[in-house]
Amino acid sequence: MISQNSTIGFIGLGAMGQLMARRLLSSGFPLVVYDHTSRKTVMLATKGAVAAPSVRQLARKAEVIISCLPNDEAVLSVYRGPEGVLACAHPGSIVIEISTISPDTSRSLHRMGIERGLQVLDVAVSGSTPAAEQGSLTLLGGGDASAFDSCQPIFSAIAKQYFHMGPSGSGTAMKLVVNALLGVNMQAIAEAVAFGEKAGLNRELLLETLAKTAVIAPAHQGKLLRAEHDDYSPQFPLKLMNKDFRLILEKAGEVGAPMPATAAALQINAARTAVDGDQDFSIVIGEMERLARVHGNSQPTSLISRLKTRAAR
Repeated sequence: MISQNSTIGFIGLGAMGQLMARRLLSSGFPLVVYDHTSRKTVMLATKGAVAAPSVRQLARKAEVIISCLPNDEAVLSVYRGPEGVLACAHPGSIVIEISTISPDTSRSLHRMGIERGLQVLDVAVSGSTPAAEQGSLTLLGGGDASAFDSCQPIFSAIAKQYFHMGPSGSGTAMKLVVNALLGVNMQAIAEAVAFGEKAGLNRELLLETLAKTAVIAPAHQGKLLRAEHDDYSPQFPLKLMNKDFRLILEKAGEVGAPMPATAAALQINAARTAVDGDQDFSIVIGEMERLARVHGNSQPTSLISRLKTRAAR
């Protein structure tokens, strides 16, 4: 069983990674961190982490290694090769790979880990930056069940709930299921919002009321309220949703699962990604408003008109 004294190595300090790393630190775990951008490791070093100069050095110092990286290529680059995690980690170490990647890549890492005496778990993360900051993420795990159970102290520090879904690749497969719904539902919401505006509804009232209906999932409620003020600052960037859509459709093609709604949503997502992929994936609301030629094209409601609307209620 992992304990509070177990040294954790954390690779990848992007928007999600740095928040999870901070929670591990605040929970009392000794933490060694690495990111290709050194200033990110320096920031965590001021909070008590040890900055590793390389993946090799991090793997040598850690009992548990966690990685949070943007895509399959980035993940493979830190695990394979003579200076990678798999070659440098001590036998008996546990790897928790939490990036959203192909289930095939997860299974490949698991097989390579077994050859080196390592347990590699794919533990995909469901939730965006607010959930990471609050420690209320959902974790979806694949790999050895006993290794997964031994990591519960780590999971409890960063997540509200965690599920073991089955053998290697099951965690990342479940994440693709979740993100298919996340992305397709956001596209459906964007279309409905643009339709409502074209039908003459007040944008502010439309967004506020829609967010309170039973058809909107909690993951989308906050997106609607932020969209009211045209706030599409990234919590889950559009370019990452675009990447996940492609992973989903690639896997769907392999297993013979028709996903026409997902394929259609990808078209809008990809078009907007080419313009501003760093914005939150909810920017598809603005994209559908643009395509529908909504008057004012998603301009924020003025303070005066908002006050008048509230006074009239």
